[in-house]
Amino acid sequence: MTTSATRAERHPSPRKRADTGAARPHDPDEIGLDALVGHAGYAVRRFQIWIFQDFIKTLGAVDIRPTQYSVLTVIGANPGLSQMAVAKRLGIERARLVHLLDSLEQRKLVRRIKSKTDRRSHALHLTAPGETALAKFKTLAAEHERHVEAKIGKENRERLLEILAGFT
Repeated sequence: MTTSATRAERHPSPRKRADTGAARPHDPDEIGLDALVGHAGYAVRRFQIWIFQDFIKTLGAVDIRPTQYSVLTVIGANPGLSQMAVAKRLGIERARLVHLLDSLEQRKLVRRIKSKTDRRSHALHLTAPGETALAKFKTLAAEHERHVEAKIGKENRERLLEILAGFT
């Protein structure tokens, strides 16, 4: 005999207090997620957290965060871009980018050169040490990508990149 149990009956939420008034579980794995299980945004965010944690761990020795790496990579591939162009391309708030560039400039990885055509603008370039550092960062970032592949599989990683290509 089959019954049509509700989702709540099939997957009771451990967060709900029993009639006994027992305390809620403290083990994160015992906490029910309810409808979040089916939300793409929730799953993507959790994966993003894992990716950022692995990136930071893998590149920890060189003290480069994901956004800094993105900025250095774009500047390295496009010497002379303006701050505004980098901010727009990477979806970074201008004020946040200025702060980020200040820190990269202090580390002697990036230099700003006043634009010859627009006095309000600066062209961004990697310094010689910045170019050397970026090559090392790319090697470490490739190691991080191998971690991602090990986590989700080669085919899934490739498919994920295909799916997400429309958002870059």
